[in-house]
Amino acid sequence: MTTATTSMRSSAPDYDEIVRVVHLYSDAFGAGNINMFEEAFHEDAWIFYTDAEGNLVGCLISECFEEWSQPAGGKANGRVISVTQAGDIANVLLGWDRPDDMANSYVDLHNLIRLDGVWKITNKTATHITRAAGA
Repeated sequence: MTTATTSMRSSAPDYDEIVRVVHLYSDAFGAGNINMFEEAFHEDAWIFYTDAEGNLVGCLISECFEEWSQPAGGKANGRVISVTQAGDIANVLLGWDRPDDMANSYVDLHNLIRLDGVWKITNKTATHITRAAGA
């Protein structure tokens, strides 16, 4: 019997490294270490998301690093839902669970590219958990 993890790994040969980069991002949230964000994201990466009311927000993601690194931002658990890889590109569907504030959780799509052997997140698209159809 094939498990979901085995299936995801077989469709994403670089699964471990791709997930490491995405978890570098989720672990950096509230940790006070901007370098972790810089390692995870391409310098020109963008973020687009819809909040609970459906309002669209977008910006260069590096503009968020300082705020996200502050301990007041709280912790979040990055729950990998799926990973897809096609050669030098990948996509991760991530549950962004806030254990201290589940009402402020999100579901993210992270697109990554491998450049010179290094995986980087190029963009993040997210929606508030209330708009994520149970993901």
